[in-house]
Amino acid sequence: MTWMAWLTVAIVSATIAGIAIGRWPWLRADRATIAVVGAAALLACGALSLEQAYQALDLDTLLLLFSMMTLNGQLYTAGFFGIVAQRVVRVAHSPHGLLALIIVASGTLSALFLNDTIVLMLTPLVLDTTRALRRNPIPYLIGLATGANVGSTATITGNPQNMIIGSASGLSYTTFVAALAPTALIGLAICWLVIVLVYPQEFRRGRFETPEVGRMRVYRPLLRKVAVVVPIMLALMILGAPVALAAFLAAAALLATRRLRPDRIWKTIDWPLLVFFAGLFVVTGSLQVQGVTGELFAVAAPLIGERLVVFGIVTAVLSNLISNVPAVLVLQSLIPALAQPERGWLMLAAASTLAGNLTLLGSVANLIVAELAARWGVQLTFGAYLRAGVPITILTLMVAFVLV
Repeated sequence: MTWMAWLTVAIVSATIAGIAIGRWPWLRADRATIAVVGAAALLACGALSLEQAYQALDLDTLLLLFSMMTLNGQLYTAGFFGIVAQRVVRVAHSPHGLLALIIVASGTLSALFLNDTIVLMLTPLVLDTTRALRRNPIPYLIGLATGANVGSTATITGNPQNMIIGSASGLSYTTFVAALAPTALIGLAICWLVIVLVYPQEFRRGRFETPEVGRMRVYRPLLRKVAVVVPIMLALMILGAPVALAAFLAAAALLATRRLRPDRIWKTIDWPLLVFFAGLFVVTGSLQVQGVTGELFAVAAPLIGERLVVFGIVTAVLSNLISNVPAVLVLQSLIPALAQPERGWLMLAAASTLAGNLTLLGSVANLIVAELAARWGVQLTFGAYLRAGVPITILTLMVAFVLV
């Protein structure tokens, strides 16, 4: 490789290391800032031109992510997530039932929408419920986080890395669901079983009375509009419409209103996450411009060969080392080496997502749950999460290796 290629590798490595850790020493920088500064450094040293940086941006993924955030903001404003949580509480009559319903609700909603947003909405409700019941909140919080991660495996819109894979692979929404939904369903059952076994004291036999949880405001005109728009969006995806286009049309339809001030929705959008993705696309795109991905392909292809399981293990390990989104952007160049590229894309999606359950730092959803719990005075520690996270990750990855 040329000296410019080595310089590019050094800058990209420093950027991804900062993203994985969440900061750079001596600087006040979050992941979005690190991605932007890394992209700027690559442009400054001539690793890629401004035009090449523009070409590196995956506009389909950015549009899909923006659209799903807008849609989730509308759902939250309408009170949809609060309604789901309250229905879950009313149906559950035992610790086993409450855990099962939390896992199913978080997994199902994450498959339809975006896992990070789902845990952001549901964590306070889980804490409120467990406090009213005087139960240990830790196993239920772990169920919420792991259920959201596992459930998001099933669809292109479930999490950011699946959005990237859906855009790059060209797989249809229905093909993706048909291939990975069985893994997600079995994975949700594994989450429940592992947590029950890891926390036997919490799940001793017994029933409890339905608690009074905090009531959420419901905005019925918007809720009725959402009830019409979301099924149409899903129908368009199932019929083969571009996923990003279907999501964008749904978001735009919900934004067209005379009653709701737009700034209420804009405040719910995670703008730093969009900036983070844009910067990361440029950072990883520089590797292709400098021929580094070609070198990586030449080295890794003989090692992986045509073995999907080996590729899945590499994906899971790298996802925990540098985070799943950067891992997907780096590993997607290896897909052509596989005998079945379509299966390779599906394995990349499953392994990168399921690997996020290994540790508390494995996914953004996990960190959101832990951070919100801390504000309520509940400490979800690294060790407490690890007790359930390790067996859940190993077992769900085994299921994915068998089914995919």
